[in-house]
Amino acid sequence: MNLASTTLLALAMSTDAFAAAVGKGAALHKPRFAEALRTGVIFGTIETITPLIGWALGLPAARYVAALDHWVAFVLLAGLGLRMIHESFTKDHDTAQKKSGHSFWVLAATGLGTSIDAMAVGVGLAVLGENIVPIAAAIGLATLSMVTIGVMLGRVLGAMAGKRAELAGGLILIAIGTAILVDHLTAA
Repeated sequence: MNLASTTLLALAMSTDAFAAAVGKGAALHKPRFAEALRTGVIFGTIETITPLIGWALGLPAARYVAALDHWVAFVLLAGLGLRMIHESFTKDHDTAQKKSGHSFWVLAATGLGTSIDAMAVGVGLAVLGENIVPIAAAIGLATLSMVTIGVMLGRVLGAMAGKRAELAGGLILIAIGTAILVDHLTAA
């Protein structure tokens, strides 16, 4: 993957977490930067690890699906993108309770829930034979940044920004999957 694709993928993977962070920030009473950064570190760490796990799980299958790798990547990315788009219209990103902070376990569970798509992307990247380390690091860094910003902006932006971010992330994933498919089909 080139730098532009890696950056777009990292941003797309972080939009689920951004949407959740906006909700978390909206649920907090005057979130401080330290709380936002703590949340970002937790989410970013999880988002770095899950594509590595997916890649490790997908690696043994890579040689069996090499002839279809572009279709696998397209289906995975388009499916995840469609799920994100669907969820942008159905999930409630707002919450009424105001707290001063969230527990580690609540944040970790939320981070894991928003990172399942990154694990699936890791499987697809193994099939494509991509170097997962820089991609996972980019996803983690983007998530750390987006979540920190999301928490701080949460009470101001509310749930609507989270929904729009998730919608945009879904569209970006579909675009990346389509670009991979077109690239492989036109090269053949």
